[in-house]
Amino acid sequence: MRVAIAVILCVTMVGTTDYADAATDQEAVPAVIAKTTTSVVAIIGKPTDSKQAVDNNRYDLAHGTGVIIKSEGYILTNAHVVKNMRNIVVVTSEGKSYPGKTTHFDEESDLALVKIDATGLTPAVFAKPADVKVGEAVMAIGTPLSFALRNSVTYGIVSGMDRSVLSTYQLIQTDAAINPGNSGGALVNMRGQVIGINTLKYVQYGVDGLGFAIPVSTVQHVLEHFFKYGKVKRPSLGLELGESWEAVVGLPSSNGLEVTYVEPDSAGAKAGIKQADVLLSINGIITRNLVEYNEALKNYLPEEKVKLVLQSEGKTKEVELVLGEGKSDAAAVIQDVDGSYIDADQGKTQIGDSHFGWSMKYPAGLINQDQRSGEENNVYLSDAKGEFGINIVVEERQSEDLSKLGLMKKLAGDSGGTLLEKRYVEKKPDSYVLVVGKEETGEYYQLRAFLKGDKIYYLMLFVDKEENYTNALKRNSYNDLLDTFVLTFDANNPSIKDISGFNNTDTISTEYGLSFDVPAEWTKKDWGSGLYYANKDSEQTLSVEVSSASSGDTLKDWAARQLQTVAGSYVDSYKEINEAKDTTIGGVAAIESRYATTMGDKWRQYRVYYIFKDKYKYELKFAYPKTDEGEELNALVDTFTESVDFAKEGTNRSLGFIQDEEELVDKAKTITFTNKKYKYALHLPENWQGIFQRELDIATNTFSFNGGSLSIIADDRTSFEEMSKRLEQDHKKNAETDENYKYTISDESQLGPESLGKKFAVTYKSRNIPYTIVDYVFENQGIVYILRQRINDAVKTEEQWQRLEKAAQSFQLLDK
Repeated sequence: MRVAIAVILCVTMVGTTDYADAATDQEAVPAVIAKTTTSVVAIIGKPTDSKQAVDNNRYDLAHGTGVIIKSEGYILTNAHVVKNMRNIVVVTSEGKSYPGKTTHFDEESDLALVKIDATGLTPAVFAKPADVKVGEAVMAIGTPLSFALRNSVTYGIVSGMDRSVLSTYQLIQTDAAINPGNSGGALVNMRGQVIGINTLKYVQYGVDGLGFAIPVSTVQHVLEHFFKYGKVKRPSLGLELGESWEAVVGLPSSNGLEVTYVEPDSAGAKAGIKQADVLLSINGIITRNLVEYNEALKNYLPEEKVKLVLQSEGKTKEVELVLGEGKSDAAAVIQDVDGSYIDADQGKTQIGDSHFGWSMKYPAGLINQDQRSGEENNVYLSDAKGEFGINIVVEERQSEDLSKLGLMKKLAGDSGGTLLEKRYVEKKPDSYVLVVGKEETGEYYQLRAFLKGDKIYYLMLFVDKEENYTNALKRNSYNDLLDTFVLTFDANNPSIKDISGFNNTDTISTEYGLSFDVPAEWTKKDWGSGLYYANKDSEQTLSVEVSSASSGDTLKDWAARQLQTVAGSYVDSYKEINEAKDTTIGGVAAIESRYATTMGDKWRQYRVYYIFKDKYKYELKFAYPKTDEGEELNALVDTFTESVDFAKEGTNRSLGFIQDEEELVDKAKTITFTNKKYKYALHLPENWQGIFQRELDIATNTFSFNGGSLSIIADDRTSFEEMSKRLEQDHKKNAETDENYKYTISDESQLGPESLGKKFAVTYKSRNIPYTIVDYVFENQGIVYILRQRINDAVKTEEQWQRLEKAAQSFQLLDK
């Protein structure tokens, strides 16, 4: 039976003042709560999707918990609480609200600081790490489920210590109830001291009372770095490490951590550490899993020396090295919300759509519930109390001469139930058709249809309960709201909330933790193993290739190899290669290469971005006709590059090693291809396409590379003489038709001088693409063979032509 596990992120708090010891019996709980709850605050804000606020409606809010750690307004919370939160508001236990902003952020420990402009606050008290014991009574204080439940208290015990549960560091386990929204809150002992910050909870079917908190030792470590360095300064060995099977499933393990990747120029690389080495300890601290590894490194700063014990090629060795500094995410979510409001609609008295050109009154209780835009606009607004809903739909009119009667029939045809009213309303500024009815379910509806330009605007009211619609006062309020609907949108009016869902781009999120925007009209293409997107005519394309970086490789070397491959594949007059330059994409160092190539007809321009991120390589390639170069194309590429984002939490956890096949390419390496049915074999470059096709024993086999190919055609239904004559007639006819068609015929066999054979050589330009074709025609045991070499002049470098010739000359007949 499968057991589904959901991970719910939560929050915790911490203190700085000492309280008198309290008895551990239940009677002491109220006294401890009274002393500690004033140090716990609720945090509320607008959720974001990392790029923009999710502001479908003003009631869409996120919340968590925080702990006061300094009287002058520093609040400790979980990093995940504020990472995707804007317009932060902190509410104290007394109910006073303060605007806040994130000043420090550390995703690895899941801790962050929020600053409010306040003094005289009551800071929380921290326990000594050594005093925390399994079995002691604890309370969790936080804001579970709803913001209205702030400063809720649950009671339990410390269930376990040093837990390793999807965390960088060790955690405290507790059975005190921790629910969504408790994240960032405090886990306190019966002396009123914070022993940990609640951070996550596991929920299994039929399982409860399993929560976790960041221990005070980690909290103090992070806070010390926050105030001393502005971030957590983490030492780094420059190694990617893999856990043993036992460590992954939670069994005791005596194995170390296997080195799966060594960053170039890192501390580990300089010390001679290699892939497949096994790290056993750091300065005597055993490292059997990644949590133990991270806990060991907490004791050191970058630039300090440590001694490692490793297993390498079956032998134990010691290595001393100077620690490097790990990359920091500290600046990723530093937010400045000065002058902003948690109610993103503050001051907005009207709502409308700038793209489709309508607006109406916007009462505080109206919610933008659902919206879809594109060829058709469909917006659904609802009352916060659930009394009514308003649907606004804009569609293209099918008939240019749609009359009042036609509009009325169209609207009435879409209604059902009992018709209560139907008429045309002459009104300024916009007249409309009105239909009122009652469904069999008891729901009342009012439909209005407006004509403007080439569009029909539908304004629809739905009221579930009969008593609400038949109540004259409420019905009048509904009508008053609908009467404010107009077919105009004043872009200069700051009181209008624009809910236009019209978007020129779509955001693509990948399994590699990479996201980016592409034009909305572009579509995904199934063109290979990578990710490909193209415009409607597939002339403009974007490809994304991801592979693992090899130990010792560098971004500069990789980009240079890729560019050299392009340069070596084209004759000089058919390529233009610009100098590569350093740039930054998604906050990560990158190299941009620009080059253009042609086969002789149209020039195709390429802009390629090479990125190393963690242990993966990302190649992002734009390709388009060179004639498209200009401001519009530059804006398209800029929009893409500015949208690129790397989010570790978006990476598929099953992502493993992805071989870059280019690193394995050996141009001299060949593979033997055999066609048993037609009794021949030849040796072909391994990197040509078609080598590994499933159907091998067919009459025609073609093997290709960019701009060229080698085909073997076998025909057992004709003779050598007939085939030769037919080919000669075809060439002659082509030459008579086009004086640029040049060909030669000679007696030459691929099977040796004693065998019958002919060679046909052609040079021509088709659709402005010049090329060469060489056909060898010969016969053996009733089978006529054509060995056809084809190569475009653009890629007919000496190296590629010799490779093609060598492949053709390797043709040999089989005895059986």
